[in-house]
Amino acid sequence: MASKSLFERRRLRNRTQLRKRGAARPRLSVHRTNQHMYAQIIDDVKGATLASASTLDEGLRGSATSNIEAAAKVGTLIAERAKAAGVDTVVFDRGGFLYHGRVKALADAARDGGLNF
Repeated sequence: MASKSLFERRRLRNRTQLRKRGAARPRLSVHRTNQHMYAQIIDDVKGATLASASTLDEGLRGSATSNIEAAAKVGTLIAERAKAAGVDTVVFDRGGFLYHGRVKALADAARDGGLNF
């Protein structure tokens, strides 16, 4: 119970700061589980998902899905799909996850793929 409440506090603190800084830009939201990584580009003004990628996608499903290399592939894929949707600048929403390991690998790969944040 205590760890979940700490996670929720980090998530809310992060989301509050994102609303203050980048309300007009789409949000790159990252979620990780023990087995998979998920990323979405969300336009909060319209309430719509512009692009999404995960380790469950066909191109990434055959390899390992819960390591740094898989997270980097998801980051590259979300950057490609964002470019196709016409998005080049986003705010990075790590949720309650620490900016370390797989989350950092996804962010770095998205930056290398052309997203600005």
